[in-house]
Amino acid sequence: MARLLRTTARSLLIAAAAWGLSAGIATANARAEPAKVATTPAEIVSPVQLAAARQELAQALASNSAASRAHAVEALRQGLGERAAEEIIKALDDTSPMVRFAAAMAAGELRLTQAAGTLLRVTNDANASVRAAAVFGLHRLGDTRFSRSLEQLLLDPSPDVRGNTCIALGRLGEKSAIKILLPLLKDTEPSVRLQAGEALWLLGDERGMRLLVASTLSADIHSQMFAMTALAAARDTRVVGHVKPFLKAAEPELALMAARGLGMLGDGDGYKLASAGTQSKAPRHRMLAALALGAINRPEAAPTLAGLLKDTDADVRIAAATALLQLH
Repeated sequence: MARLLRTTARSLLIAAAAWGLSAGIATANARAEPAKVATTPAEIVSPVQLAAARQELAQALASNSAASRAHAVEALRQGLGERAAEEIIKALDDTSPMVRFAAAMAAGELRLTQAAGTLLRVTNDANASVRAAAVFGLHRLGDTRFSRSLEQLLLDPSPDVRGNTCIALGRLGEKSAIKILLPLLKDTEPSVRLQAGEALWLLGDERGMRLLVASTLSADIHSQMFAMTALAAARDTRVVGHVKPFLKAAEPELALMAARGLGMLGDGDGYKLASAGTQSKAPRHRMLAALALGAINRPEAAPTLAGLLKDTDADVRIAAATALLQLH
C-alpha cells in the first residue's frame, strides 16, 4: 500500500493516505499544537533508540526499493529537518522520479538554500511531477521565475501530474493559487479532486474542506483515509468532530488513520487504539499504528516504536523510525 509518489492516480492516493505528504503543514486557522514535553528527540528517545532510527533510515535510503527510499526522505524531512540536508539533496539525483519528487518537496519545505543549484537543474527533469516539485522548491527559496508553469501543469493530460501539482500548490501557501485550483474540484479523476480539496483546505478555502468532509463518507476506503489526513493536515481543530467518530470504524485501517488524524490535530484519544495496532498481524496495520503514534506524540510510545524497528516489514520499520524522530 504505502507508496509516496504514484505511477497511477489510484496508487498515489493510497500512498498519500498512508504517509501523508502534507502531514507537517499548518495554516493560520485554529491550529493544533501537540504538547511539547521536551525540545529535542534525544530528550525523549534514548540515544540508542535515536541512533537505531537513524540507522534504519540510512538503510532505507540505500534500499533497492524506490518506495522505501522515498519514504526515508520524507521521514528525514519530518524528523531531522535541516540536519538531513545532505541526504535530501543527494536524493534529488536518485534514479527514481518517486524519490526525486520527495526530495524536491522536502528541500522546498525546509528551504534548503544549498539545494538551489540542483533544484534549478531538476526543473528540466524528464518527469513532469518532479519538475513541479522543483518549481515548488525554488519558489520556497524565493526564485519565482518558473512558478507560472505550475498553472500549466494543472492542465496536464496525466492525472498523476495534475494531482502532484495540486500538492505543490497547496504547500506553497499562496492564496493566489485558489483560483486555479478550484476547477480541479470537478476533475474527471477522483484522486485529483481529493488532492485539489486538500490543497484548497491548506490554503484556508472551506470549499476544499467541504469536499474532504464529504469524502470521509465515500464508499471507497482509500478515499476516506486520504480525506481524513487531508482534513487534519491544516491543523484546524474545527474538523475534529468529523474525524473522531472513525476511531470506532469497523475497518482497522480507517480507525488507525483516524487516530493519526486526531494526533495531528492535538487530540490523543486514539493512543490506545494505535498502541494496540502495533501488535496486529497485518504489516499495514502496524505501519499505520506507528505513524499514528508519531502524530499523537506521547513519549511513552518510544519503547513500542523502538521494538518496531526490528519488524520484518520494511515499511513498518521506516514508519517506526519516522515516529521516533517525530517525538519531541
